[in-house]
Amino acid sequence: MRIKRLTAIFGLCLFGLLGPAWSAGETGAALCVTCHDEEDLPDMSRSAHGFAVDKRVPDCITCHGPSPTHAKKPADVKERPHPDRMFIRQFALPANERSAVCLTCHAKDPKRALWAGSQHDSADLACNSCHKIHANRDKILNKATQTEVCYTCHKQQRAQMNRPSHHPVPEGKMNCSDCHNVHGSAGPKLAKRDSINATCYTCHAEKRGPFVHQHEPVAEDCTNCHNVHGSSVEGMLKARAPMLCQQCHTPHAAGGIGAVGVPNPGSSGKNVANLWQGRSCLNCHTQVHGSNNPSTTNPTPQLMLR
Repeated sequence: MRIKRLTAIFGLCLFGLLGPAWSAGETGAALCVTCHDEEDLPDMSRSAHGFAVDKRVPDCITCHGPSPTHAKKPADVKERPHPDRMFIRQFALPANERSAVCLTCHAKDPKRALWAGSQHDSADLACNSCHKIHANRDKILNKATQTEVCYTCHKQQRAQMNRPSHHPVPEGKMNCSDCHNVHGSAGPKLAKRDSINATCYTCHAEKRGPFVHQHEPVAEDCTNCHNVHGSSVEGMLKARAPMLCQQCHTPHAAGGIGAVGVPNPGSSGKNVANLWQGRSCLNCHTQVHGSNNPSTTNPTPQLMLR
């Protein structure tokens, strides 16, 4: 019954491609499923590669090749030869050749235009390293399960995403592909846009500006201050204020704060614990991404004020 059902699903496919060995009887996928039953060929009736969905989609021989000696074992050989193209186990094609088979159809998608030379391609990964073709549900295409696949390699990001402050990826509201184009990108870190900031602004448009007083580290790269995969500090900051701010800014010292908000002349500028303990730059500088607060004297101290 299983064989008959699979045969009905895949149907009769590409005639005349397989030579004399395929000239009579069942051909294409209909012949494949007479041997490859549920043990090694799961139900694909609802898959994007299943004929029950669309009769125009590729069949077995489109990906694995005509493989006439595999389909009809020659009488003079002891073991059945392998298909022309294999994608798993020790007989698999090199990664770039496996991807090339998939790209014969999928290269038309602009999202995959930059695959060649991308980080995943350079890491010797193939399409089937992440995607499962012989299945109705591909984990990588499901928002709820996509991260499981990514985390098999990106273990550091898995740990960061489990920290208290994170994007809502563990909750299933986002996934890796919301920010990354895993098939290749012109931006850094496979960001979907041409820069980290442009990618962040697709959701955080209010941080884009323009502002009268722009905070330079913000305009340069959001990751100067934020760990985008997760942090133990609120707002996914890399460190708490004022320690984060004082990586660039000299702390206000014991001499007091001048009239325009800078340390008095003669201040040592040393980061002494009793000067900042229990305090935060954000108590006053609330608009850390940029401010439109006017200033008629020195604009720098007014930056980031309400």
